[in-house]
Amino acid sequence: MTPSVLTLAHGRAGHLANLVRGLAASEHKPAELIICVLQDDRYELPPAPFPVRQIMAGEEGLALAAARNAAAAAASGDLLIFLDVDCIPHPNLVSDYRKAAALTDGIFMGEVGYLPKAAPLASLDYAVLDQLAVKHSERAGPPADFLGPCEDYRCFWSLNFAISAELFQALGGFDERYVGYGGEDTDFGRTSAEAGVPLWWVRGAKAYHQYHPHHMPPVHHIDSVLANAKLFARKWGKPTMEHWLRAFSLMGLIAHGENGWERVREVRESDLALTRQQQHQPFASSATVLKRLEAERSLSQAVA
Repeated sequence: MTPSVLTLAHGRAGHLANLVRGLAASEHKPAELIICVLQDDRYELPPAPFPVRQIMAGEEGLALAAARNAAAAAASGDLLIFLDVDCIPHPNLVSDYRKAAALTDGIFMGEVGYLPKAAPLASLDYAVLDQLAVKHSERAGPPADFLGPCEDYRCFWSLNFAISAELFQALGGFDERYVGYGGEDTDFGRTSAEAGVPLWWVRGAKAYHQYHPHHMPPVHHIDSVLANAKLFARKWGKPTMEHWLRAFSLMGLIAHGENGWERVREVRESDLALTRQQQHQPFASSATVLKRLEAERSLSQAVA
């Protein structure tokens, strides 16, 4: 199959440059890189041994679902490889996805290793990156074999995945009613499950996630999380992102009313401090924050 690599970019010029450098080192070069640019200006990028096209989407909010669909529509390849802008592909990522797609049909999710802030990226020494990168504690490990089934659609994650262009079109792409952060991945996973499309974990197809400060749960995107959670519930008859909503509730940010979860106060610096990824952490952890909030709640109830 002919692979097109797709990414979305808003800021993160250094991260995007490293993504391009990583693809340039690929064992099997992609046919092209499509960048959906979510800002006003095009990027200055390092040279690449494949065509790079920048699709200008402007700055009308982080319409991630629509941007992924636009990138897919612009692609000429019959295998679409989606990578987040902060990912550096392993030299075997493209060839691993081609191998997976030749074996069976479905949606393929490669490995992700999280890099610390001090990771040396000037030379892209992959042996060093492998030593430094850690698996996210809240994500499943790679399968024992090259491919392993993923039985839970909620695990679908658009950070690093591949799908045939034909199947992506048949599924209708991402639901563009999801705007901002949260929900569109789980919706795509649910759509795929309803259509009987298998999800696969891949041992390989690895991407290295470059460090950047983040918040988990994402209090900095609380309004879009709430709006997208309501959309998902209306569409599928059940909620999603419940662990984030539970944390927001314990933080006193939201309360359940007649119209579902509603924000009841503004986000404060203390909320940001609680959820902020620390510089020594390669990733932010919702589970860690939620565990702390549940413990504080249990303690307060015991005291009362």
